[in-house]
Amino acid sequence: MKRLLFALALAAAAATPLRAATDDEVAARKLALEVAGAFSNDGFKLRDGHWCGKFEPAKPALIQVNLYAGNQYWFTVGATEVAKKIAVTVFDETGKPVATEPYADTAVAAAGFAPKNSGPYYIRLELTKGAASAFCLIYSYR
Repeated sequence: MKRLLFALALAAAAATPLRAATDDEVAARKLALEVAGAFSNDGFKLRDGHWCGKFEPAKPALIQVNLYAGNQYWFTVGATEVAKKIAVTVFDETGKPVATEPYADTAVAAAGFAPKNSGPYYIRLELTKGAASAFCLIYSYR
């Protein structure tokens, strides 16, 4: 039975088409990594993986992450240069915003915090000024 479930999961994964990152998403990731590099000087490690996509004014992106109490996190987003101002907001599992240490500079923004409870959290990325843009979110922890 376990082999059958594993084979079905493997077949489903193989059938899911992978999408290559666009040039704009690669540029956005580069900006996010430049900012996240400053956090690595303070002992933060980059989490494997990233999230890329597109956002527009008044249409925020929402990403769920699982976090652990006792760790500190920085969520860093980069966007293409047509994005003039980005906001990063963190919500707990009930949808309540949590207090963060914000950072913002034109097409990059970040929010840092230490969760009091382990569990799911939601990261909202908003384009508050500028035109529709590709974005890339990465996060660091220690």
